[in-house]
Amino acid sequence: MNLLTITTDFGNLNGFTGTMKGVIYGIDPHAQIVDITHEIPAQDVRSGAIALWRAVPYFPAGTVHIAVIDPGVGTARRPIAAQLGDQFFVMPDNGLITPLLEDAEAAGKPIKIVHLDKPEYWLPTVYTTFHGRDIFAPSGAHLANGVPLESMGTLITDPVRKPLPKPTKTAAGYNANILLIDVFGNCSTNLSVSQVPDLGKVTLKVRDAIIEEIVPSYGHRKPGDLVAVTDSEGFVEIAVVNGSAARQYGIQLDDPVEVVFHD
Repeated sequence: MNLLTITTDFGNLNGFTGTMKGVIYGIDPHAQIVDITHEIPAQDVRSGAIALWRAVPYFPAGTVHIAVIDPGVGTARRPIAAQLGDQFFVMPDNGLITPLLEDAEAAGKPIKIVHLDKPEYWLPTVYTTFHGRDIFAPSGAHLANGVPLESMGTLITDPVRKPLPKPTKTAAGYNANILLIDVFGNCSTNLSVSQVPDLGKVTLKVRDAIIEEIVPSYGHRKPGDLVAVTDSEGFVEIAVVNGSAARQYGIQLDDPVEVVFHD
């Protein structure tokens, strides 16, 4: 199975991702391609990194993940490919890989990263504004088709890193931040529920709102209530039941969230 995923900020209007898929199939007709998302906000490397980070653990070993959120396209930024554990990645060297790389390092997984500097694995003509088509798609297809990672470029040890913000410990609990706002207006923090000793004895403060305790699900409160729950990746999430916490309370990315534990 030659499985590839694609994550971009291209949207679906102009056919950019369809063109990338055409390049992939031209090199590897047996490829299977999964779209993770093409709705990353334009040039938002951090949101792209989070989307990929949350999706990758659910794909089988050997999957090749192509990610193109590339505000530096056509500049001196490097195109890279990597093996992290049993998964492979093709992307610009702009920090997109950071959360996945940190997890691989923490878990002691095998790590190899190459600068994609072998044009024989690109399209014959490379335009400075569409490396997704001309470099990343063909490189990913060759990788999925069995070309060894080390054959595709020069090994490097200094990828660009842009770490996600981490919660900081306080005397009373944590200072966290809003890390992700989903399509429903639910607001996930960077605080893992595992860091909360008692879900029933915690107060969260965001903007001018106060939330008491973390409940099991949205359905444990009535429509319109502001709640804290565990999101699908195990982080503390702030939401409005059947509504949008982001819209109703004006919550934005990076907003501080004060988390206080009680005895």
